[in-house]
Formats: sequence, structure tokens, C-alpha cells
Amino acid sequence: MNSSKSQPDLKELQRQMLAWLKAHDPVIKESVTGTEKVPADLRLDIYANAYRYRLIEALEDTFPALNTLLGDDDFFNMGLRYIERYPSQHFSLRFFGHRLADFLAAEDGFKEQKVLSEMAQFEWLLRATFDAAAQPRLSLEDLQNIAPEQWPELTFSFHPSLQRINLSFNVPQLWRAIEQEQPPIDIVEQEYPAGWVIWRRDLRTWYRSMDVDEAWAMDTMQEGENFATICAGVCEWIDEQHAPTRVAGFIQNWINEGLICSVK
Repeated sequence: MNSSKSQPDLKELQRQMLAWLKAHDPVIKESVTGTEKVPADLRLDIYANAYRYRLIEALEDTFPALNTLLGDDDFFNMGLRYIERYPSQHFSLRFFGHRLADFLAAEDGFKEQKVLSEMAQFEWLLRATFDAAAQPRLSLEDLQNIAPEQWPELTFSFHPSLQRINLSFNVPQLWRAIEQEQPPIDIVEQEYPAGWVIWRRDLRTWYRSMDVDEAWAMDTMQEGENFATICAGVCEWIDEQHAPTRVAGFIQNWINEGLICSVK
């Protein structure tokens, strides 16, 4: 540090250093002493580069399949552009990358490959699912004490780990092939987006596809609608007579999979 002038306190130095890392604010240079071999600018650049490399390593850890799709060089360059657009705002690296799917969907050079944004979204949700809070789950036996006349008004709460996503590409299949180091498979765009659900149970992350009426039923139930409303809604895909059985089947499967926590 330069001792010829009064120095800012530690908190102010940290603020100045962060401003340099994020926006190249030159104020910190007044507090950095350089040498003939290693001038102050070079010292700061070395620190800034190490900071960016660490952030890119965090992206690689969270988005390994996206890294594979892009290749190491393109992923690295993408990471640098993402850091410039969305600097880290949290002390924990766990939360760095939450805007990557939006970035890829809008950024020139990446938005043309729509599968990249979907892969980023899928991998981020996998991480969010694994990190979600633990909570007791509802059992089928818990429903046995509910009188039949109460069923129309029933609402259900889902496990905090549950995530819903609609995908136009075969992203889960691509992710699985990459994760298991299988031979590469073709990227396929489907005619219509498919619904998928992701959740955690027994310290494992699970995911599966959904029929369109099941995806709608889950989304609507997450909004707080009751059993009767869900039954009426699925009549878009099934006749009114069989709608309650169809929805009850959804609920039974969700309970068996550990997706539901409570009923009111």
C-alpha cells in the first residue's frame, strides 16, 4: 500500500476493490503500490482475472452440460460476457448464475441456439431442487380421514423442492447423456413444449415428463385452486364424468412421489 497519504479504512478499501472488480473504478489505484516489474495496474489486473476465473469455475460447476454443449472455449468467453452483464451480487457463489438462462435467451451469439437457454434453466432448477428446504410429506393414509363431501374444497401444498419447467428441446435426455458420459445424442426440437417436474426425495433429485393436463393441474394447484376447480379445468382434455378420477390419480401419484406436503 502507498504510505505517503492517509489510507481509507478496511471497509472502504474493500468497497473500492469491489468497485474495481465489477466496474474498473480506478479509485483503488491510489491505495496500491506498484513496482517497476509489477506496476499497480498489473497487480490489480491479476487480482481481477483471478476473481473472474473463480466465477467462471462456479458456472462450470453449476452448468456442466451447458459447458459440454458450448465447448470449453466458448463457455469461458460466454462466462466473461455474463460477468460483465450480471456481476455477482452475493457473498456466496451458490447464487451466481441465476440469470444465465435469461442472458443466453437474449444475447447475440447465443439466443440463436435456444437449447442453450433451456439447458441453463434446467440445470439451475436441478441445483435449486437439491438445495431446497426439507419438509414432511403427506401420505395416502392422511387422506383417509377426510370426508368425501370435503373433497371439492381441498387444496394442497407442494414440497419446497418441486420445480416446474416447460421445454421445447430434449434437454433432460441431453443432460442425462452428458452426465453419464454416454455417446452424444442429437439435439431435437419438439413440435410443442413438454411439461417436466423436478423434485428431491431421499437426498436424490428426480425429474420426469408430464402430460399436458397433469402439468396444468399441478400449476393451477400451486396457485391455490381447490380440487373442484382443477376437475373443472381438466375437462378441456377429458370428459366431465372422468375428470375427478383423473385428478385424484394425479394427487395419488404426487403423494407417492413425495411431492405434496399438506392438505387443507
